[in-house]
Amino acid sequence: MTELYACAGSGNCMKPWLAINQLGKDISLKLVDVLNGEQKSASYLAVNPKGVVPFLVTADGEGIGESNAILWYLAEGTHLMPQTAQARAEALQWMFFEQTKLEPFIAPARFFSFIVPQERDAHHDEIIAWQEGARPGLAQLDDHLAKRRFILEQGYSVADIAVFGYVHVLQEAGLDIVETPNIARWIEDVSKTENFCSLDELSSHTLRAA
Repeated sequence: MTELYACAGSGNCMKPWLAINQLGKDISLKLVDVLNGEQKSASYLAVNPKGVVPFLVTADGEGIGESNAILWYLAEGTHLMPQTAQARAEALQWMFFEQTKLEPFIAPARFFSFIVPQERDAHHDEIIAWQEGARPGLAQLDDHLAKRRFILEQGYSVADIAVFGYVHVLQEAGLDIVETPNIARWIEDVSKTENFCSLDELSSHTLRAA
């Protein structure tokens, strides 16, 4: 059986988790305790020598890393994959954008503000810098969503899931959702899609039946 290795609380791990549930795929979820260093254990390094999550092991034993690559693999041949070459290119554009203009800023600000708040004061200046770094990308996304319900014109797709992973928890990074009303509306719309599973549900280790 295909296996997804993931950790609780991670926006990157939520991406394939959400796609798996929305597509009704029969995949075994294996939670890795990153905060306690389980990703660097000998047993996990035997699965993924890079020692990071998420990581997908296919039924054939092939490994796939990087959240958006895993997401793209899972979406292949499904309704989440854009229907035309142009739309697929646009989806990839936003997936690259998410990994360069959003996630690198939101994720660490959230980690030290929300996941390990005891370290917030020690990283105060860095958190401020990460928050400032996230704002231009969020403003660009907000402007885009002023014209569309979802990221692509065709509707909900792999692009939305990729961007949703960390953007939907921007407030946990100390960013104000009031500054981006179109993103706020989009988050609500994504949360209402069929078989949506929240980030909190990832921790429960309960996959919905296909």
